[in-house]
Amino acid sequence: MDIQNKTVLVLGAFGLVGNAVTRKLISENPRRIIATSLFENEAKEYVSTLKNDYPDKPEGFFVPWWGNIFVRNEFKDINRFEILANRELRLKHIHDIMDDFTDDILQESSIYNLVTSYQPDIIIDCINSATGIAYQDIYTTYRSIKKTIESDASKDELIDMTEKLISTLYIPQLIRHIQILYSSMSKSKTEIYVKVGTSGTGGMGLNIPYTHSEERPSRVLLSKSSVAGAHSLLLFLMGRTPEGAITKEIKPTAAIAWKGISYGEIKKKGDPIKLYDLGVENAVELNGNLQLQMTNQFDTSNEVLKSVFIDTGENGTFSRGEFEAITAQGQMEYVTPEEIAQDVLFEIKGGNTGHDIINALDNATFGPTYRAGFLQNSAVEELQELEEKHGTSSVAFELLGPPRLSKLLHEVNLLKLCFGDMRSIIAATPEELTNKVFELIRSNKKLSNEIISIGIPILLPDGKKLLRGNQIKIPPFRGENELELTEKNIELWSHDGWVDLRESNMKRWQKRFELLIKQTEKIPAHDTSSLHVRNRRYWKNFKSIDIGKVVAWIFIDEEKGKRMKD
Repeated sequence: MDIQNKTVLVLGAFGLVGNAVTRKLISENPRRIIATSLFENEAKEYVSTLKNDYPDKPEGFFVPWWGNIFVRNEFKDINRFEILANRELRLKHIHDIMDDFTDDILQESSIYNLVTSYQPDIIIDCINSATGIAYQDIYTTYRSIKKTIESDASKDELIDMTEKLISTLYIPQLIRHIQILYSSMSKSKTEIYVKVGTSGTGGMGLNIPYTHSEERPSRVLLSKSSVAGAHSLLLFLMGRTPEGAITKEIKPTAAIAWKGISYGEIKKKGDPIKLYDLGVENAVELNGNLQLQMTNQFDTSNEVLKSVFIDTGENGTFSRGEFEAITAQGQMEYVTPEEIAQDVLFEIKGGNTGHDIINALDNATFGPTYRAGFLQNSAVEELQELEEKHGTSSVAFELLGPPRLSKLLHEVNLLKLCFGDMRSIIAATPEELTNKVFELIRSNKKLSNEIISIGIPILLPDGKKLLRGNQIKIPPFRGENELELTEKNIELWSHDGWVDLRESNMKRWQKRFELLIKQTEKIPAHDTSSLHVRNRRYWKNFKSIDIGKVVAWIFIDEEKGKRMKD
């Protein structure tokens, strides 16, 4: 696509790759660039630098935004440790990542507010998401819980630690992030999303020497790779969703460098490393236990560590020795941020760099085959022959899921058994449909018992009685055995997984069949080309009903659940 006159959101613009991407974007003449960073001072200072470097750009061309995109908007400027330390905030955070995805959760999220406020045409995500999520370090949280349990702690302490553990779980956070990102982009009609991802190990394998503990490699590092891989597959699914943003991911598999080379203070987490003033006479005796943190701590001097360093952005500052070792041939080696930025822009403009992970997955995955498509009809015919031989209807077993599939299959099967074809169903009144289907349920206990035995209850015509077994699939059990029977809940549950015999549902089925027939009859009778799949022949001229075909049509047409790529 053409970048000119488009609004571009660069997530993580202050970082090494984000900076290179932002600067390469400028020559493409977008309408404006929203440059984000985690911290306010970084975003503002960066935009100020850009304004100085590109003085010809109009006011409002560079827009700063700051905050954590993985939390709700009210938390975006709060340190994560503060959120976890405060129970009220912590419980809100747990709700945001663990409870059902609702409009409230969506609208309260920081990235939703960001995206819907600026409505970018293009989003380039340069945040190291895998590091941000995986380095919350679930293993450290586990060790704290283990220690708390072994110390015979109080109930309140155990609750506190368990809540912190839940807050640290990687996959729920990642899933919720993708749900919110997709919904935000859909609402804002974002056209393309490009992620600059990571392999987690700089392209090295399980023998990577650069690790975080005595383990090689550490589980924290492998967690980063795991999150990065899960992230790529979720983006793969997002890219296969019709009417969503075009989705791409560039995944560098080398160290990324560099931002600058200088001499000065060496900082750790923003603070200079203070030097000790100790001699051999200050050595401690190796007896008893080794203290990891000194009880009687040594004082540091007024001096700080200064040296020559290379600034690699988010990856930190390296000494000459560290940089020389990690980038040596046969080690991690490195790629420059400008090369990554060049590929990102080339992909946005429709080029094929060969570095898009989503496209690679598309080409490497094993999709539907001609042979399977050819044999599908034979399998269905054989199933139908066995149905006729044994005098039964093979409808749904509730093993595939979701319960809505089973509910729809059984409803259309009941209508088929009572009326035979679509036009007969349309011709009847909703009352006639309800009465005849209800009479079938009442008189054919074998049929009704098959339905309720797989966990699908039957809502009777008055909407006040439910024929059910001991267990039901909808609503799902989520820790509470009793739920309030409100009108709203009954509507929700009957939609999701109850066979619904009410007249209102029969009207719904009539409208479906009317639309299905109308769509099909728009196809000219003389058109025998390969353009149309669901033509009159497919529907057997509406003289019979294939229940699986009908429900597939509902999932495609009504629920927008069509497979995007074959």
